[in-house]
Amino acid sequence: MDAATARDQGWEIADVGDTTLEATATTPWFGFKDDVAIRLSDAEDGIRVDMCSASRVGRSDVGTNAERIREYLARLRERTQ
Repeated sequence: MDAATARDQGWEIADVGDTTLEATATTPWFGFKDDVAIRLSDAEDGIRVDMCSASRVGRSDVGTNAERIREYLARLRERTQ
């Protein structure tokens, strides 16, 4: 898996394989650490991207993890088109 898109977002790559990536993202304001996992798998019409971004602490992330996923997928689309 190409980790360039993740690095562009400032993530610290923990592990990268052929079809998986694990990273740590740090929030800009308070420096909270969030765990990010991405897995690629074959699909009928191409490649499926499964992605999870989860806060390590707190009950609410105020939409930070969802926004991180949207931003990553948008950048990935730009790179692959």
